[in-house]
Order: sequence, then C-alpha cells, then structure tokens
Amino acid sequence: MSKLSDISDRYRIAPGSRVRLTRWDPGDKWVTDGDKAQGVHRREQLAERLDELQDLLYAQKKHRILLILQGMDTSGKDSTIRRVFHTIDPLGVRVANFRAPSTEEQARDYLWRVHRKVPANGEIVIFNRSHYEDVLVPRARGHQSRREQQRRLGHIAAGDGHR
Repeated sequence: MSKLSDISDRYRIAPGSRVRLTRWDPGDKWVTDGDKAQGVHRREQLAERLDELQDLLYAQKKHRILLILQGMDTSGKDSTIRRVFHTIDPLGVRVANFRAPSTEEQARDYLWRVHRKVPANGEIVIFNRSHYEDVLVPRARGHQSRREQQRRLGHIAAGDGHR
C-alpha cells in the first residue's frame, strides 16, 4: 500500500521545471490498483493523516499550502474538495472560489482578487479555479490581445515563484 510520501513523490513537480500534462494518465489508479472499495478506504486513511499534518502546519505557522484545482464545469472540483478535505479542521483550511469576476473585481488589477485569497502561514487554501483562467478565457474569447496575455502570464509566473 502506498504511503503519503510515495504519492507526493509520484506527483510532485519540481520548482522551475516545465509541467507536461501528458506525463500523467487521468485514469491513473496507482494508489488503489483500481479497486473502488479499497480507494474509498485509502482516501479515508490519507484524510486522517492529512488532518494530523494540517494540525502541525497550523500550530507551527511556518509554512503555507496553496492547492489549485483547475477543471471544466462538472469536472468534480467541488466533490474532490468535499471528499478529500472533510476531516480537516475548518480553522486551517479555506476554499476560494473563482467564478467570473464581479464588477468590483473588474475595476481592479486582475490579480487583486487572487492576492486577497493566498494562504497565510499555517493555512491551507484551495483555489477552486484560478487566476490562470483570468488569462486564458478572455484570450480564447477574443477579448484580450496576445501581448496583454503574455504580460499577464509574466506577472503570474513571477508571483508563482515567490509564494
């Protein structure tokens, strides 16, 4: 049976490395060997361990975790959050939902709403969608020039390196 560290090692992306989504199979059942009952049991075991680790993170207040779930509508982001993080103390975890920007958010820099939601030390924050979408969607719909898209992606890349 895999340990939490095995899972982390398998899916970790090294800082500064390029992300290649083709590296991972979306149907991967490595943790459970494809057995659903085993998968549910394993998820519960890992959730308990995650709760213990979150308690340490919160008590020490030295580190923070930002988890970004990006996916199309109905891809399972909300249910993933509910199923994986249901055991964690709500004092140490927050979910930030990024839907279409509000009028107030549109009147400010596009990263303003993101900066307000990043985790403090000792905290886990889960972004349900993200600031990446604020760059990709307007460009795909023709509401943003390629130059503006590149400028925004540069800002995001610079910020991602400093969190």
